[in-house]
Amino acid sequence: MASDDGQYARALGERLRRVRQQQGLSLHDVEERSHGELKASVVGAYERGERAVSITRLHHLADFYRVPVGELLPDSATAPRFEDAGPELVIDLVALESRRAEEPALRRYVDAIQARRGDYNGRVLTVRASDLDLLAAVLESSPDELRVRLASAGIVR
Repeated sequence: MASDDGQYARALGERLRRVRQQQGLSLHDVEERSHGELKASVVGAYERGERAVSITRLHHLADFYRVPVGELLPDSATAPRFEDAGPELVIDLVALESRRAEEPALRRYVDAIQARRGDYNGRVLTVRASDLDLLAAVLESSPDELRVRLASAGIVR
């Protein structure tokens, strides 16, 4: 594996291990409860970053653990950087604050991003294009629909 691939595989493995352990499962439990579909040795290799996880297998693991696939993916600090797929979203925090009651989920999301980044400039927050899909899903919208909705509410610049 290339260096970035190896780093990503290890970070993904750590997430897989953490979710499994949070559920109080051993590798043997995973194999047993999946009726042998998820072999302990293979899941262990995923967790150590020794083996690449296919998208299909990642979805299967997410279903087995009853978590969203995104919960298994490494955060942006540990994942290798890729180019954004499209334009970012600039949220006007002053406008959002005045509409707190109308957009509580967006406000919580913005608060979480600010806390994670340590970014409290108070005027705007840039949501990376790679995060826009997640935000749209949380707000039960497509990225394009979300942009239109927030623009019509005067929340984005």
